[in-house]
Amino acid sequence: MTVPADLDRRFRTAAAAAGLLDVAYDVVDSPLGPLLVAATQRGVCRISFDPEPEEQAEKLARSFGARVLRTPLDGPRRELDEYFEGRRQSFDLDVDLGAAAPFNRRVLEELGRVPYGETTTYGRLAERSERPRAARAVGMVMNRNPVPIVLPCHRVLGSTGKLVGYAGGLHRKELLLRLEGALL
Repeated sequence: MTVPADLDRRFRTAAAAAGLLDVAYDVVDSPLGPLLVAATQRGVCRISFDPEPEEQAEKLARSFGARVLRTPLDGPRRELDEYFEGRRQSFDLDVDLGAAAPFNRRVLEELGRVPYGETTTYGRLAERSERPRAARAVGMVMNRNPVPIVLPCHRVLGSTGKLVGYAGGLHRKELLLRLEGALL
């Protein structure tokens, strides 16, 4: 049996509005390609460059709860659109890092303080996270950043200032840094 599109849309919207979801997600078009964006009641919990909804929904259910449903996420979509259009330099979105380990959360919180159009290194980010010898561990956190773009791991460079390591691919890292004017 096929459900009419209007009924399906109304069901999804009503479930989200009633707070019946552990995670809502949607696929958002961007200059980087489609992005899967997911949010809990506490905030954006995932942005993925791999927008396979079925696979991502399973991962989200394991991390946040079984009630996962695709439904429009207007706030995150609008802010991402504004960022990619060059009209937004910082995000006003709440971020849900509840699934992150304490060290990872601390590093990601410090990462969120790296200003638009500026860069830092893994070593400096380790120092700011009060673990000055943990540059490699910081690199691992960046590689597993659950909310890239909003938590700007693309702004983190190697110790020599070179573009290294980006889960979304170095071509995306370069595009984001050029968008922000951090690379000419």
